[in-house]
Amino acid sequence: MSDSKKLLRIFRGLSEGDQHSLLAFAEFLAARESGGVAPVKQIAAPVEIPRPEEESVMKAIKRLMATYPMLDRGKLLNDTSMAMSKHVMHGVPAVEVIDELEITFRRHYELLAQPETKQ
Repeated sequence: MSDSKKLLRIFRGLSEGDQHSLLAFAEFLAARESGGVAPVKQIAAPVEIPRPEEESVMKAIKRLMATYPMLDRGKLLNDTSMAMSKHVMHGVPAVEVIDELEITFRRHYELLAQPETKQ
């Protein structure tokens, strides 16, 4: 089986959110290959994954990771673990923690998408 057929088979087997993530990553790689460093910083748009009416904090983190595949998970580790701790250890309701996570992920995305300035 050729690589392109294998990739297409895998792509078709993914959820819609994961398909968007794979496509965003492929676009990133293609941009990187087309001339080395891109002159303009291009960041993929977040993947639209609706928030379920009822959701656990863990599932919300997974959904937000799929919504923002361009973010560095390592940079989010502290924020996500603190949010989980608030919920599990301190009894903060899941809805409140998820609201905070939504803001945190959006903030990380906005920082990433800001144009770089030379100083």
